[in-house]
Amino acid sequence: MAGLVKWYATALVFVFCAEAWGQTTSKKVTAKYIDQAITLDGVMNEPIWQTAEIAGDFQQFFPSDQVQAEYPTEVRVLFSDTHLYVGVHAVKKPGDYVVSTLRRDFGAATNDNISLLFDTFSDGTTAYFFGVTPFGVQREGLVSEGGAAFNNTWDIKWQAEASRYDDHFVIEVAIPFTSLKFPENSNTWRFRPYRWNNQVNQQDTWVRVPQQQLLSSLADMGELVFEKPLGESRMPIALIPYINVLTDKDHGTDVANAQFKTGSDAKIAIGNGMNLDLTLNPDFSNVEVDDIFTNLTRFEVRLPEKRQFFIDNSDLFENFGNSFNEAKPFFSRRIGLARDTLGNLIQNDIIGGVRLSGKLNKDWRLGILNLQTAKDETNEIASNNNMMLALQRKIGSRSNIGAFLVNRQAVGDDEYITPDENYNRVVGIDYNLASADNIWNGKFYVHKSFQPNDKKGNFSSQATFTYNPRRWEIIQDLVYIDQDFTADLGFVPRTDILKWGNGIKRIFYTGSGIINTHAPRLLTVSYWRPSLDYKKNRPQV
Repeated sequence: MAGLVKWYATALVFVFCAEAWGQTTSKKVTAKYIDQAITLDGVMNEPIWQTAEIAGDFQQFFPSDQVQAEYPTEVRVLFSDTHLYVGVHAVKKPGDYVVSTLRRDFGAATNDNISLLFDTFSDGTTAYFFGVTPFGVQREGLVSEGGAAFNNTWDIKWQAEASRYDDHFVIEVAIPFTSLKFPENSNTWRFRPYRWNNQVNQQDTWVRVPQQQLLSSLADMGELVFEKPLGESRMPIALIPYINVLTDKDHGTDVANAQFKTGSDAKIAIGNGMNLDLTLNPDFSNVEVDDIFTNLTRFEVRLPEKRQFFIDNSDLFENFGNSFNEAKPFFSRRIGLARDTLGNLIQNDIIGGVRLSGKLNKDWRLGILNLQTAKDETNEIASNNNMMLALQRKIGSRSNIGAFLVNRQAVGDDEYITPDENYNRVVGIDYNLASADNIWNGKFYVHKSFQPNDKKGNFSSQATFTYNPRRWEIIQDLVYIDQDFTADLGFVPRTDILKWGNGIKRIFYTGSGIINTHAPRLLTVSYWRPSLDYKKNRPQV
């Protein structure tokens, strides 16, 4: 074990040095200021569009990242005092379009589309994305983890219109500045449009992205330059009240029951980078239903959060902990659920809560969450205060370090609250590595939990990194989760493990033929049980 720690320490030296290696912004496009109205009709026939600078000369990403795009794409950007306008002219092969759905938040891989990435704070870690198909179908979301994670449940107001022709299509997009957060007096954003041209099985991007990385990577971005500063972010106050009336009658006993329920959600902008979310007696009945799946394992599955109260800056709360979902100290879907006397998960009403999250400045992010859940005497469920405090600091070009505290505290002195159920607390620190060129990635963290009469040990930790140059992918992953590590508001499907994973892959680019790339890979993953004298638990090769 000592040798393994020494090996990781040596690797860290190279990892930190990698922060200095990176790509500079390679392309720029100027957004032209306008004071006239744009008719959003998917035609771009206003004369002002012809005076806008063109972001063109797209690079192919797939099947080869070494050539120019076969079918040209031109992107123009205008802005007024209230809106950001994007116009797209995309040439295509004559014939039918590829479309699998007309549903909002479509899948990019099965539909022709244009996607837009806006890194408004230029941190290379988080961004907004917007996508439109040639049929005008829209998708939007939040990007985190440098482009590796998409949250499609984020919804805001914006418009898009498209027109289709045999050999090209045109898209016009209007995004209100009130729907975005950005620094005061911004005059540059990091920006990159990219295109899925599924009709000919090609993917193109304005700024070149190496093929061994993700097309959505925020490491490789251009620059959007505004003709004049934007001023301050002006997100309005949003108030969403609801009234719910439920009635039912048991005709066997002739007993009727009626329930009247009311509540509200609110979103308030704090400065140019912070959001304040408030909720009182939330209902969440309009939340999108989870996808149906079959779990054939003996471990719990982590489902995505879809309640809007928890969506903004969700990565600031949810991304602490294990990279592979083996130990997360906070999982917002725990709030609003509890176990009854038989151990079954049932709904536990939320009385109210507050959530403050976002950017303090270009380097610091803050997240504070506090929600109170209701007491359910029938099912012997105590009222609980659920709190998380998170603070994150950017380091280098795209890396960050963060610290957090999660606390679940029972409220009251009900006789069914046992001493060991009074509270659960988890504290920790995480370092997230992402080099400027995205070749080095990793996570290093140490967490500790505290319960009544149980304060020794209780650690969860991980040291993992990926080295991903042009022709290689090398992964090392070391995880330790103590037998007594407990996170009541987290996601910990198993404890008492020591895991060591090793992976190496060699990538071959053929350059021609029906096979684009092939890559032999060697992967070993071993698990040991520390409480059983490190008996091997689940080897896998």
